[in-house]
Amino acid sequence: METLQFIEEDFPWLMPSFAFLMGAIVGSFLNVCIYRIPAKKSIVSPGSTCACGQPIKWYDNIPILSWFILRGKARCCGSNYSFRYPFIEALTGIFFLAAWEAHSPLKALCIMIFAAMLVCGSFIDFDHMEIPDRFSIGLAVIGFALSVLIPELHGFDRADFAGASINATLQSILGILIGSGTILWIALLAEIVLRKEAMGFGDVKLLGGIGAFLGWQGAIFSIFGGALIGCVGLLLWAIAKRMISSKRTSNDEALLGRHIPFGPMLAGGALLYSFAMETAVLKYFAQFEKLFQ
Repeated sequence: METLQFIEEDFPWLMPSFAFLMGAIVGSFLNVCIYRIPAKKSIVSPGSTCACGQPIKWYDNIPILSWFILRGKARCCGSNYSFRYPFIEALTGIFFLAAWEAHSPLKALCIMIFAAMLVCGSFIDFDHMEIPDRFSIGLAVIGFALSVLIPELHGFDRADFAGASINATLQSILGILIGSGTILWIALLAEIVLRKEAMGFGDVKLLGGIGAFLGWQGAIFSIFGGALIGCVGLLLWAIAKRMISSKRTSNDEALLGRHIPFGPMLAGGALLYSFAMETAVLKYFAQFEKLFQ
């Protein structure tokens, strides 16, 4: 840790740059996972291939840069490939950088793992309206394990490792139970009111995983923060669409009845908490708890 401090003092740009670079590399791998996992294909082999079946050379697979160098076209066959590939790489890089800037090194490493799993699960949810268990139940298992091994994840000092580990583990368990339990009741009540399924069980499991990493406070914030992010996003989408088309169409009216994945919104709320809102939210709940003492 002392060596890391010296590096940061002499080269303050080095570690943030490395964090972003690692995030972009991980984002490139996440692109593979997002495509192959729902298709039940191996994420290990074969290596990256073009849609035409030709292997992609390493120099055409540089995160973010390759898309712009090739102008969004495959070198082997000239077919277009989506801007979403460099977008996910850059987004993951930004999340890794934000984790490094917001937290101590060990906690930042945990949040990087957390962010990578949320990015992958969210984009699969966008595409298939389903969150694979490895990104919900798996998130809970990994969050629980990291809480035992790295109590700094929940803000506990490892000077007393045994005590800190126990407290962090309890925080993780409470996060799993309260997070998944709260959103389950919201889903059940919404189903009664709307008389149809309002939320998938994958969202319940996902919030349990979020709670394992962020504790019950972070899980609760993710519900309401995610709902706010979703409302703002849908409003901006509707405004943009209305500006593009001056006439109202049947597609505009169909928006209210359309199924929209809530998993990415929960992920957005969780990441907002991780990078910017954790201290404020913890202070708020601490003051709230005093009312019952």
